[in-house]
Amino acid sequence: MNTFLPTSPQELAVRGWDALDIILISGDAYVDHPSFGTALIGRVLEAAGFRVGIIAQPDLANDEALLRLGRPKLFFGVSSGNMDSMVNHYTAQRKLRHDDAYSPDGQAGLRPNRAVIIYTNHLKRLFKDVPVVIGGIEASMRRLAHYDYWQDKVRSSILADSKADILVYGMAERAIV
Repeated sequence: MNTFLPTSPQELAVRGWDALDIILISGDAYVDHPSFGTALIGRVLEAAGFRVGIIAQPDLANDEALLRLGRPKLFFGVSSGNMDSMVNHYTAQRKLRHDDAYSPDGQAGLRPNRAVIIYTNHLKRLFKDVPVVIGGIEASMRRLAHYDYWQDKVRSSILADSKADILVYGMAERAIV
């Protein structure tokens, strides 16, 4: 556990791996620190003996961003990052934010609105037979039907909207292993 979790095919090759067991997708930049949930879950899984890679802030205009680490043997794990993507993008007055504390150089717009739903839909289109596990703050807070402030309506559970296979609620270190 002395090196970063792999984020590219070159980093897989350095470790001598041809495939990963689990690929984590995050709306945040990859920062290998326990205050970043994706890195923390990745390290917990690695300590349990799994081969884990991370795709941080994938550019969804190009499928290659989600294809670059290949097909995981077990599942994809999806999170919007340390914040709900809608809270990250908009103020309480529904005004667009112009920075993102969890992106390189504070650049806004590197994650989509409703990131968990969007990332999961793309993964299900590209990898129909690979399970997707959603988690983190966005999935946890929207696990049931809920009032959506931005659309001013009640929305279905994020599990139904995203078509994910499993939703892990709250802190996932124990549930995910």
